[in-house]
Amino acid sequence: GLFILLLFIGPFNCFSSYSQANEIIYTVNEGLPKGTLIGNIGADLKLDFSADPPLSFNLASKKISVQYVNLNNTTGELYAAAIEIDREALCPENSDNQACILSFDILILPQQYFRLVKVKIIVKDVNDNSPRFLASEIQVFVPENAQINSRFAIEHSAVDPDTGIHGVQTYWLRNDYGLFTLDVEENENGDLTPFLIVIGSLDRESKDEYVTDIIAEDGGTPQHLGTATLKIIITDVNDNCPVFTESQINVTVYGNAANGAHVTRVHAFDSDLGSNAQISYTYSERVPQASKALFNLDTNSGIIKISGIMDGNTAQRHKLTVLANGLGCIPAVTVVTVNIIKVFFNPPVVVPRYIASVVDGTVYLKESEPSYSPIAFFTIKDLDQKQKVDCHLEGHGPFRLSTYKTFINEYLLETTETLDYELKQNYELTVVAKNSQGLVVKTIIKVQLIDENDNPPVFKQSLVDLLLEENNAPNTFLTKLHATDEDSGEKGQVLYILGSDAPSVFTLDKVSGVLMVTTSLDREERDEYRFTVRAVDCGSPLMESIATVIITVLDRNDNSPRFINKDFSFFVPENIPGFGEIGVISVSDADSGKNGLVALSIVNGSDIFVIDTGKGVLRVKVPLDREQNSTYLIWIEAVDGGEPALSSSTVITVLLLDVNDNPPLVLFPQSNLSYMLVLPTTLPGSSITEVYAVDKDTGMNAVIAYNIIGRKGPQPESFEIDPDTGNITLQKTLKQNDCGLYRLLVKVSDHGQPEPLHSTVMVNLYVNETLSNESFIESLLKKEPDITVEQVPPERLAEPAKRKLEQFPCVPVLISLSAACLGLLLVVILMSACICLRKQKKRKHKEKRLEVDIPLNTNKDFQAKEKKMMEISNI
Repeated sequence: GLFILLLFIGPFNCFSSYSQANEIIYTVNEGLPKGTLIGNIGADLKLDFSADPPLSFNLASKKISVQYVNLNNTTGELYAAAIEIDREALCPENSDNQACILSFDILILPQQYFRLVKVKIIVKDVNDNSPRFLASEIQVFVPENAQINSRFAIEHSAVDPDTGIHGVQTYWLRNDYGLFTLDVEENENGDLTPFLIVIGSLDRESKDEYVTDIIAEDGGTPQHLGTATLKIIITDVNDNCPVFTESQINVTVYGNAANGAHVTRVHAFDSDLGSNAQISYTYSERVPQASKALFNLDTNSGIIKISGIMDGNTAQRHKLTVLANGLGCIPAVTVVTVNIIKVFFNPPVVVPRYIASVVDGTVYLKESEPSYSPIAFFTIKDLDQKQKVDCHLEGHGPFRLSTYKTFINEYLLETTETLDYELKQNYELTVVAKNSQGLVVKTIIKVQLIDENDNPPVFKQSLVDLLLEENNAPNTFLTKLHATDEDSGEKGQVLYILGSDAPSVFTLDKVSGVLMVTTSLDREERDEYRFTVRAVDCGSPLMESIATVIITVLDRNDNSPRFINKDFSFFVPENIPGFGEIGVISVSDADSGKNGLVALSIVNGSDIFVIDTGKGVLRVKVPLDREQNSTYLIWIEAVDGGEPALSSSTVITVLLLDVNDNPPLVLFPQSNLSYMLVLPTTLPGSSITEVYAVDKDTGMNAVIAYNIIGRKGPQPESFEIDPDTGNITLQKTLKQNDCGLYRLLVKVSDHGQPEPLHSTVMVNLYVNETLSNESFIESLLKKEPDITVEQVPPERLAEPAKRKLEQFPCVPVLISLSAACLGLLLVVILMSACICLRKQKKRKHKEKRLEVDIPLNTNKDFQAKEKKMMEISNI
């Protein structure tokens, strides 16, 4: 912005007349792949790309380039960048009617062509999101007396980040049970709300809950769906009245029954719930007052007891009409007929003395009481001493009534085994005393067990094995642990606690038992988690049980193959055989299974090299020649087996080591038939000519030595060759009789190992004052020379190397480290000086040769003939 401002107010305002401002609008769909062409700024503005200096396109804000678009600074082409253009993320607040626009500026430079281009990219919505319910389970409460076509709003509607037709369009039920359907209403803001409509009759007493799926559907192509569980709970209304289980009850009572003796119990039930099912019992107004006074009716329990003293004036038959009253209901009716049998003898009297705790006639025992724990003493008193009394116990349970030692008419009520609250909580026992006249007295004893914390919580599964994909979202639900405790009340309430070995990334709700992971897990960091969870009750003392949770983290293809080295270099000899091994490329993938299976391939050079895709062995398919190409760069790509597959690449450098596979190539003389004129007056020590050869190999394989292995001429020993430079010099004075043709067979050898290679060349020197007869010389050259090859002693062949070695001092075996370092430094200095002197000497020899060498043949025809012969010789 400052730069643009300076263009108009600063020293560059001279260019303002050339400046132009343009606006370009592009329309794209969201989610463009990276590299997709959005538009061409230069072409769309019809700019002249032939301008000099060339045009340059630049984004005014680099952040835009990094995030969403890439701009080609030369062509002005605008591409989608690596970060996907997501309309919902870019314009989260835009409604259906508002366009989502990505705006930025582009500067066209240089100054003389400056333009400010405002670019607007309208991002169109595509159906890339599915509807989603904010709650996984939705509950709707419907009364059972709901009328047909009753409507109930489902407040938890689905949301879809997409807009327009790509947003939520309708809802439907997976299973409507033939009783429900859905309707959709649109409010003023355009939001859709589903309504549940009742299309059939409901009865809570028949079915109190319906579970189905509510599905939200958008209008895209293809359509996307979102699902949540819809639980339709049928609520109770008071549509049922009390009903007695028995409409007639007949009871017989002895006239000597004690006050408070149990007569009978009436029972009615109501199918409704809560307050709608509450029942109260009353006598009908038709029941005489005397009967009401003699027989007491408990309004809540329906128990009828004797509440007065019966004598001779008491009626022998009582008809008790009992009403069961419900809220808003006509009372249900049952009739209890009580027949009283008059007794002329005194019945036995049962006197209880309780040892255990008694509250309101109910005996309370702890379930931890041991076997044979005493409950009560019963003393049987018989007013008629002559009557024999039989006493026994009626009822079911681990109890017994036995005579107490040697006392008469004393009975002890006790337990026969350990009681268990979880099996049964209460018992009703009857102590029956019966004399010989048939008079019976019954004493009812209610026993209520007191629960104790004697049961630990029990997990439904002692080993919980879970599978979870890595890279999960934070706070991911894993499972809901469930443990039960057979104890009651607080003793049976279970709390869930993570064991001390549980990693901190896991949380466990102590009440619900919901286990969650708070962070994203990485299988490559850890593929299994094993820890304990405790279920603890609230009793005293606390009791607990332990379960083991094993979470196996499943692999996702989130790791690219990795080469052990950033790049690889292999040194191999150039004569490596076909399909010979060059080296092994090591690559690994932190993923597992098929995600970790890596296949290698050569991106370039597949005609020369081949790689074992599994083992990573790189081989050469064809022979290699260092002299043609000494270095190869091979790009290797590693691709894993995941979906989508991930890849990486590396570069392999193959360096060929030289092998002595090329003999020296003689460049001068060019032919065995060429010759030079040597004047007899030439002084000894003069350089006559030189043999010059090269070797395509390197190192010691290219170090050349020159030796004369055959001679012919009047004085053949007159000439010698320098083994290092190939320079041929005259060794002694030539006389008049020494004139003639001299032929020297020169062997040119390299220093290769294990066997050196060599070439030979014939050096022809004609000693004479002039070239008087060229044809004669040519005839001599064409004859096969009768030259005996000399056997060069090994020490002479090794002479060049020996000379170099002689420059080094002889170092004793036990020389100190400092002397060795000093000697090494001295050798380096001497070698450097030697090389410099040798180069200088070689240069002088060449200059002198140019001055002294005189071509003997100036005839053009002869030169052409010689050239032709040299070509034949080279062939």
